[in-house]
Amino acid sequence: MAQETILIIDDEKEIRDLLGIYLTNDGYHVLKAADGLEGLSYLENETVHLVILDIMMPRLDGIQACMKIRESRNVPIIMLSAKSQDMDKIMGLTTGADDYVTKPFQPLELMARVKSQLRRYLRLNQTDGNTRTHAHEQMDVIAIDDLLINVTTHAVTVEGREVKLTPREFAILALLARNPGVVFNTEKIYERVWNEPFYESDNTVMVHIRNLREKLEDNPRSPRYIKTVWGVGYKIEP
Repeated sequence: MAQETILIIDDEKEIRDLLGIYLTNDGYHVLKAADGLEGLSYLENETVHLVILDIMMPRLDGIQACMKIRESRNVPIIMLSAKSQDMDKIMGLTTGADDYVTKPFQPLELMARVKSQLRRYLRLNQTDGNTRTHAHEQMDVIAIDDLLINVTTHAVTVEGREVKLTPREFAILALLARNPGVVFNTEKIYERVWNEPFYESDNTVMVHIRNLREKLEDNPRSPRYIKTVWGVGYKIEP
């Protein structure tokens, strides 16, 4: 069984070492970087399955590093920050992070989030090694007007234009697209996509929906695909 590689990017050596111990004990291969530039260098030369990324770092901070990673990779990113304000969380998620953990944190909680992210990422990107027929590939594509979602290859196009989504964004889109006309509230989306209990004050789903609309829609304020049912939730029309 292949060993997943996790990259820790944090300028605090104590944090890198602590997380390294927990991750190694859980069977992961761990890489450590002290800043964003060093982290990007690892990503160029290693196969990485998940990134734990601090925000406040010298040379290249976490926000800038996250944006650079998202230019070419959909690997899950968990942001770490000593800041707890909503705007900091929104900034991290808007730049492409899949989850956000505030320092100080419980290592076991972070490990649970790592496992949740990896399960979804590996499931969305797994291949069975068999050659698929064209007919089988067509069955894996959800078409909604000019929006095409390939649930096997994780590819999304709008009017022929490729759209790069994070694993969380893709999971939300796929959930809504697989259930056309069904309205999902934020609690249901969170529990289905994150596989953990929803917290009422958490605005993570809202931020991801906004990111999706920015990427998919010509006019995000008047969306064609992801509709808001006011006071209830979100849906994609059949």
